[in-house]
Amino acid sequence: MRIGISRTPAKVICCGHNYRAHIAEMGRPTPRYPTLFTKFADTLTGPHDDIVVPPEATGLDWEAELAVIVGAEVWRADPTEAAAAIAGYTVANDISVRSWQHHTGQWLPGKAFDATTPLGDELVTPDEVDPRAGLAITCRVNGETVQAARTDDLVFDAPALLAYISAFTRLRAGDVVLTGTPGGVGAAADPARELVDGDVVETEIESIGKLCNMIRIQE
Repeated sequence: MRIGISRTPAKVICCGHNYRAHIAEMGRPTPRYPTLFTKFADTLTGPHDDIVVPPEATGLDWEAELAVIVGAEVWRADPTEAAAAIAGYTVANDISVRSWQHHTGQWLPGKAFDATTPLGDELVTPDEVDPRAGLAITCRVNGETVQAARTDDLVFDAPALLAYISAFTRLRAGDVVLTGTPGGVGAAADPARELVDGDVVETEIESIGKLCNMIRIQE
């Protein structure tokens, strides 16, 4: 189902370390609570837009993600109530600037460069698809598959994330929640890999949609 997705949500909340395979490749224990960080509306960009970053944005990395679009207010909800408030799902890629992400223990700078998080314009409603059933999620760089997993590898699924977030802040229609990335990020490779000027990043989730974005490094 193709509908317009807001490019100016009041909240963009993201979960890190949420796929078991990604947790393992980063050498971390399974979390008891979701690891959350935020983005801004300015961080979002279109599903086929170029991702343009300044030259100091080194260590550019890919992170294929399932995005949840909130359809109704969620406040102090349990997972069942949270699930009922999901408008649908789309595709995102949390393109991360690792050098800035690791300036301190706070990830925000490396996660919030303007126009670096492509978000799909195709929203699939919960009656059409259930990520808990295990949808294939894939990221390709210049045609090479770098991430391949299934959405049932999530530690905290979409209803659990929305319920947890709603305990401290209201979620409203149009808000976006990114659920985390699977294993296969460039930072975990040996040697580490990063995106360079001209690379084409394709992000796809089975039965939901596909993004295609070119990386452009400003001079």
